[in-house]
Amino acid sequence: MRDRFSTGVVCVLLALLAALLTGCTQSAAGGESDEGPSTTAPVSPSATRASGFGAVFLAVDECSSFGKASFTEVPCTSERAAARVVARHDGTPAGGPPCPATTDFVLHISEQSQISDEDGDGAVPQGYACMRNLEPPHPGDPGGGGGPRTIVGDCVYGSGSGQVRETACDGTGAKKPQYKVVKAVTERSRCPLSTALYVQLGGAQPVGCARPL
Repeated sequence: MRDRFSTGVVCVLLALLAALLTGCTQSAAGGESDEGPSTTAPVSPSATRASGFGAVFLAVDECSSFGKASFTEVPCTSERAAARVVARHDGTPAGGPPCPATTDFVLHISEQSQISDEDGDGAVPQGYACMRNLEPPHPGDPGGGGGPRTIVGDCVYGSGSGQVRETACDGTGAKKPQYKVVKAVTERSRCPLSTALYVQLGGAQPVGCARPL
C-alpha cells in the first residue's frame, strides 16, 4: 500500500509541474502575465505621422495645383502639380521677408482657409508662399517679364506718373521693353554713368541702375 501511495503522489506532482510549465509558456506567448503590463515603449504619434504632403499646408518643397486665385496642395508627383514652394512666411508680403529673387509668383494664404487644416482646428495661419513653376516659362527669371520682384537683368517700361512696370526683355510681352536693370547698388551715386533710370528693387541693394534699350 505504501508503494502505491508513493507512486500516486509522484504522478500528481509531475502533473502539477507540467501544468505550471504549460501556464508559463502560455503567458509568455500571449503577452499577458501577472507581472504587470508590457514594458515595450509605445510608438510616438510623431513617428508615424506622414511627412511631406499634408504635414503643413504649403510648406517649403511642397507643390500646388494650377491657379493663383484658386489652388490646392497636391503631391509634387501628381499630374496636377504646377509649382513648388521655395519659401513660406507668415503674415503678409508687405510686412514679411521678401521672396527669393527668381520667384515666379506668390500665393496669398488666408487666415481662415477652407482648403486645408494643419492641426485640426479648422484654420490655417495667414501667410504667403513664394512659388516657382515646375516647368518653363519662369517669369521670375532675369528678363522673364514677371515675378513679384524686379531684379538685375529685368526690363521695364514707363507706365506713367513716374512709374515703371516689368516686361519681357525679348519683346514678347504686351509692352516693349524700354530700360534694362544692369546693376543693383545701395545708393544712386554708385550707379554707372550710363544709368538713365533708377528702379526701386528692395532688399540689401535697393537701387536698380537701368540703361535705355
